[in-house]
Amino acid sequence: QHDVSQKKLNESLTFVVETAVNQVGVNVNTASSSLLQYVSGLSKAVANNIVKKREEVGKFKKRSELKDIPRLGAKTFEQSIGFLRILDGSEPLDRTSIHPESYKAAKALLKMVDVSAKQLGGEELEGKLKEINEADVAEQLEIGRPTLEDIMKSLTQPGRDPRDDLPKPLLKTNVLSMEDLEQGMELEGTVRNVVDFGAFVDVGVKQDGLVHISKLSNKFVKHPMDVVSVGDVVTVWVDQVDIQKQRIALTMLTK
Repeated sequence: QHDVSQKKLNESLTFVVETAVNQVGVNVNTASSSLLQYVSGLSKAVANNIVKKREEVGKFKKRSELKDIPRLGAKTFEQSIGFLRILDGSEPLDRTSIHPESYKAAKALLKMVDVSAKQLGGEELEGKLKEINEADVAEQLEIGRPTLEDIMKSLTQPGRDPRDDLPKPLLKTNVLSMEDLEQGMELEGTVRNVVDFGAFVDVGVKQDGLVHISKLSNKFVKHPMDVVSVGDVVTVWVDQVDIQKQRIALTMLTK
């Protein structure tokens, strides 16, 4: 009986920490191995390798150095890097939620408004960005308007939650709280985070629901990233609701 209770307690703790870490990100130069393991996409081995490398060579100066970490492949880098921050490194953009894939566009935008990357979050930058014609700039930078808006917000608010401005879930019912959820209810939600064991989906109530990897597809799924990505709008069905533990289990399996 004690073992079962301990197991449930550990699961609850893991769920809470994982959700928190992937909402606010972690400082890769100060985070412990145990904390890094909760970052989307990072295994225990990779987390240990990050700390080992940091102890050997000192603090990381830029995000790109993490590509040299053993067992941290391209897919893991792509999935986790938005949550790994370097606050005092050589690349100012590394403390934002901007993905390295968008650095070129972000730097071009800063050059357009004649503001240094060292002035992120400053009033001057915010004022100049308000004056630009977003449609024209997006075209010049060859990026979509939503991407430009996301970059602008990250430049003016470097420490913000990278998921705050994802599309809000489109509810198919008048769900307002967990108490309104019923088993089998069909909802539309937004994928907020993808981890090794599944995906967290925002269905419009306070707590994100978890679609376990076994409930993502009727076909075999090697990794959740093969099926969903952060920002995807998906159709889900309520599998189980535990109001006491504030947990929502969802499924994407078609009937």
